Amino acid sequence: MQSQIDSGAKDHTADRPLVAEFRAATKRYGAVLAADALSFGIGRGEFLSFLGPSGCGKTTALRMLAGFDPPTSGDVYLDGERVTDVPAYRRPVNMVFQHYALFPHMTVAQNIGYGLLQRRPRPGRDEVARKVDRALDMVRLTGFGPRRIWEMSGGQQQRVALARAIVNEPKVLLLDEPLAALDRKLRREMQIELQTLQRQLGITFVLVTHDQEEALSMSDRICIMRGGRIVQSGSPNALYDQPVSRYVADFVGKSNFIDGTLTARTATEGQIECASGLRFAGRVSGALAAGARAALSIRPEQIDLAHSARPGAEPVTVINRIFLGEHTEYLVRHASLGDLMVLVARQAEASAGRFAPGDAGFISWAPETGLILPQD
Repeated sequence: MQSQIDSGAKDHTADRPLVAEFRAATKRYGAVLAADALSFGIGRGEFLSFLGPSGCGKTTALRMLAGFDPPTSGDVYLDGERVTDVPAYRRPVNMVFQHYALFPHMTVAQNIGYGLLQRRPRPGRDEVARKVDRALDMVRLTGFGPRRIWEMSGGQQQRVALARAIVNEPKVLLLDEPLAALDRKLRREMQIELQTLQRQLGITFVLVTHDQEEALSMSDRICIMRGGRIVQSGSPNALYDQPVSRYVADFVGKSNFIDGTLTARTATEGQIECASGLRFAGRVSGALAAGARAALSIRPEQIDLAHSARPGAEPVTVINRIFLGEHTEYLVRHASLGDLMVLVARQAEASAGRFAPGDAGFISWAPETGLILPQD
């Protein structure tokens, strides 16, 4: 089964057998509708992310899959078997929590082997030790078994939590914002390690995050959630380049929006007119009809900022400049369009010249880079 709205890109479950499936899974907490008839499949070996703001339903979807919160109605399947009423401890899934939930009184090895000791029949001591050592090797913590948890750094504790989750060889590994407590540099390193580990193990990973960079960098497929529903799913590239709504364009990456009315359109292109009378062309997303309220989305890196006027360019004033290493972020102000963000690559800025706050400039973009979207 497919997600409620698909991006139109290749479905990443099409060439994979399904390891998990939601069938009209709905979850209510009293009067609150946390998940609204979710219906979609997760392919074996896929790295899937639920992305959205707080309260959108992404954690509820994860907890229904884990068995912590059974759906109020609808069903959840794992490997083709209905597990809606199967408790969490009997499901072939493991979870890595945001705060790791490690046992401080146990050693690293004891933490990792804890789940193995809960199996019936219980494996032998030598088998537990062998599997714990293998899990430590996988997360690059060879020889750390005797250490105490409080002797480990935050990144090392995160790896221990991963080792504890994978030692049981689950069919699905659930990740509930596992990198949120790490600093930016360590978070990036762990993103790479998670990707590498997932490829090595071949286990299906399902990640919940509100960090778009995290989802974009690691996922095969992303489900964008809002109000308990999936509003669009697809590959990171498809969601970035072909969002179906202003909400998705605003949540996946950075974007500038110019509000107006769709005055004319063909099958794929259209023109939007702003309140000031300015008109801009762009690609049209969805079934927008002429006369509909719309927004033109332009990514900051697609805008050219120049010192001199060019045909079709609009005059702006530079309000702020932030140097970010590989590129510079400019905030510019247009008399009628308001504030817009522009990203200039370092090499381009070096050849064209930098701007300072208060400088006059001109912005322009290729018509095909603009995307006309429905207003949410």
